[in-house]
Amino acid sequence: MNTVDLPVLPALEQEWQRRVRTDPHLLFDIHHAVGGPFHLIYPDQLGANLRSFQQTLAAHRVRGQIYYGKKANKAGCWLPTIAELDGAVDVASEPELVHALAHGIRGRDIGVTGAAKTDALLRLAARHDCVIAIDALDELERMAAISVHAGRARILLRRLPPNAPHSRFGLSTADLATAITRCAELPDRIELVGFSFHLDGYAVAPRAELAYELIGLCAKVKAQGLPVDTLSIGGGFACRYLGDDDWHGFLADRRDEWFHAGKRFEKFYPYAQGPTGADMLDAILATTFDGRTLAAHLRDNAIQLFVEPGRALLIDAGCTVFPVLGFKQNADYGITTVHGLSMSVSEQWKGSEFLPDPILVPRRRDPAAAPVASCVGGASCMEYDVLTWRKVRLPQRPAHGDLLLYPNTAGYQMDKNESEFHQLPLPPKVVVTHQDGRMMWRLDT
Repeated sequence: MNTVDLPVLPALEQEWQRRVRTDPHLLFDIHHAVGGPFHLIYPDQLGANLRSFQQTLAAHRVRGQIYYGKKANKAGCWLPTIAELDGAVDVASEPELVHALAHGIRGRDIGVTGAAKTDALLRLAARHDCVIAIDALDELERMAAISVHAGRARILLRRLPPNAPHSRFGLSTADLATAITRCAELPDRIELVGFSFHLDGYAVAPRAELAYELIGLCAKVKAQGLPVDTLSIGGGFACRYLGDDDWHGFLADRRDEWFHAGKRFEKFYPYAQGPTGADMLDAILATTFDGRTLAAHLRDNAIQLFVEPGRALLIDAGCTVFPVLGFKQNADYGITTVHGLSMSVSEQWKGSEFLPDPILVPRRRDPAAAPVASCVGGASCMEYDVLTWRKVRLPQRPAHGDLLLYPNTAGYQMDKNESEFHQLPLPPKVVVTHQDGRMMWRLDT
């Protein structure tokens, strides 16, 4: 295949990753130590992303808190950084809650969400003064019973999204009214501090509109004497992985022949979009209703804002490295096989493709080599164990001992579908930091 005909989708790359990638020894030293594939994570970038969200709230003079959606990446190294910056963490299980506490996150800075929660999770959350998002009337009753011994529980009532009436998450309008009445009947057990929601997609307007609606509800409930002062608009903050021209060119020209075995995908994550991250939060807060911004309505009603980004706090904060096992030419393109499984780049196992180009890090660079077209397969015995179905352009023929780096995988790619299939160990997470003028590394705990 003529590699000139293939699209190039270079990831937007941060300086820390470029330094790691171009160091002649670092990645190979790590591979020598761990023996297989590994994830690199860089907590300083998460810190920078978190500060940008916090600064956006401050710029709008809105009280609030940024909750890291812990499900997006299980590494422990993020948590001390969040604690140092007075951030918070959103969890949905007992192990996640315990892990957050063990790494310095205070209980009052932990939010507990999820469609349904075990009694053990509710009990632990109440004892540590976490804020708990209640999704159903029966869960509210269980929480009330548990709080008799665990202590008064701080809760948010989660609103069913109006554009998703069949969602498993949240209370319908009727159930929400019943739950508010029930909270008023149980002041010694339940402290209703506010309301929450989560919307799919990355649009600004629906989030701003539902937030504005719930500000009105907060005002009504306050008038009933309940101490409501919080609104959580959940996560789903947009991220960018690619440049606009590369992304839109790919979408406009996409052809089946670009993919191994003519593989077809119904949809892809929007790898170039905007506004992203804290800029999206800024746009939400700047949306106007009745001539005033959403931020002004929050201030006027003395309501603090919680947001729960996961991927948007991890953007540019990690990458994944696979050792190359071999390469073979197959018709007009090649197949590169790596040590590891496609489940370690989770997009592949949910019916889609992780599109930013992987980067070949050869043990020996050949300046005279011609580029090759290649898909990338995992080491399992399954035909569909493919990390990259798209035929990507590599600068030279990959060889055993080379490394293949997948950029920007910290958000959901590393952990969501991991598996020890074939008894292969999960790739370890390796923390990289700046120290004494060079990049240092250690295993995550």
